[in-house]
Amino acid sequence: MRTSLLVEGQSVTARQIEVLKAIRDGGSKNAAAKALGISPPVVHRYMDSLEKGIGHPLLKSTPNGTRLTDEALAILETAEAAELRNNPAKRFTVACTPVTQELIMAVLSHTRIKAELIIADDLSNIRMLREGSVSLIVLDDPLHLFDLEDFQWTEIGHMDMVHVDNGPSYIRYRYGAQRIAYEFLDMSGVEYTVDAETYLLSELLESGKSFFVDEFLLMRKGLQIRSSTDKSLLRHTINAVYRRETPCVQRLLKAIRARHMID
Repeated sequence: MRTSLLVEGQSVTARQIEVLKAIRDGGSKNAAAKALGISPPVVHRYMDSLEKGIGHPLLKSTPNGTRLTDEALAILETAEAAELRNNPAKRFTVACTPVTQELIMAVLSHTRIKAELIIADDLSNIRMLREGSVSLIVLDDPLHLFDLEDFQWTEIGHMDMVHVDNGPSYIRYRYGAQRIAYEFLDMSGVEYTVDAETYLLSELLESGKSFFVDEFLLMRKGLQIRSSTDKSLLRHTINAVYRRETPCVQRLLKAIRARHMID
């Protein structure tokens, strides 16, 4: 099943979605071209046509290659969710955020569980769980559990957050238990403003603004950043939420706990 979308009146074809995915996964137009078996100029034409039609830039150049903009990531998130809904023979499907992405990928690889993995923010993953598009989601923000009483859930670990304090202007990361972090600021009586929001860790780190981010994500990227706040004060649970406890769910949860990657 190949999915196309309509974004701001512009049709996004299945091939354009494939090109976006290849750029996201490969980190450059050249890598995308190689993965798709086409030339880099063809990749450029696909993207140029799509950007002109939508009216927004979808790519940004960085010292490490090419990254998708927030608009492009949102398009992919919608496309992947639509593919799952339209696929009657879908496999066991897991959704998580970039915070736990490498953990879940490692567990799936180790256990050889045949599964589809979707990467999106908590709210999108919750929506897909309610729609029946995914079998299990891994939640960063435990406050969402109050709205998920119709599902089963289990705690799979804890994470500490790092607080980078560069002044009262904050940039909000789209992933992690951000509500818990900002509630801590509110209770501390700190005056602040949230002046930007991003899907990209690189943009967060390069912003020069204050922010919160899960220490586990930084560690998986080989980054060490000193926290301006005691990290234990920003500790939160990570939870797996699912409709029913199937054999695949049991195997996945057991493997996550066994790896001790979230303490």
